[in-house]
Order: sequence, then C-alpha cells, then structure tokens
Amino acid sequence: MIAEKIKALREARGWAQAELARRMGITRNGVNSWEQGLSVPSPASIVELAKTFSVSTDYLLGLEPLASINVSGLDEKDVATLAMLADRLRATKD
Repeated sequence: MIAEKIKALREARGWAQAELARRMGITRNGVNSWEQGLSVPSPASIVELAKTFSVSTDYLLGLEPLASINVSGLDEKDVATLAMLADRLRATKD
C-alpha cells in the first residue's frame, strides 16, 4: 500500500525517481525498491516522505483515508482557492 502511495505522490508532482531520491538524500534504487514493494521505508524515512509530500504519516501508512495538504504560509484567499479546486475535482469524478 505504501509503495503505491509513494509512486502516486511522486508522479503527481512530475518528479522522476531520481528527483525524489535527491530530495530525500537517498539513491534512486532506494526509491525504486520502495515503489516496487521490495523494501519498506524506515520510520525516519516515512516521516521525511510525509514532509516532502505534505501529507500525514498516517496517510502514507494507510491508517487515514484522506490526504491532507499543508497550507501554512498561505493566506485565506489561497486556502479558499485550494478548497474550491478540490471540490471541482471531486465533482468531475462523479
């Protein structure tokens, strides 16, 4: 489950495995192993992945069904715009 989430979050940002590896300070092979389910990130790496992707560790681990977005540093107008975009995206899936 975590393998699919890492890959989906990485691809949603348009990052190659090498880019995520660079941001995490690991090898591309390490990222590939996570995404293929050959290995599991350490607890410290899970925390770093959560920070990198701005999601909770519970989301990465499949304990929380919803992703959260870190909106710190954004003003109220920007947060409202993000909320409207999320609503619009949900509506297109119905």
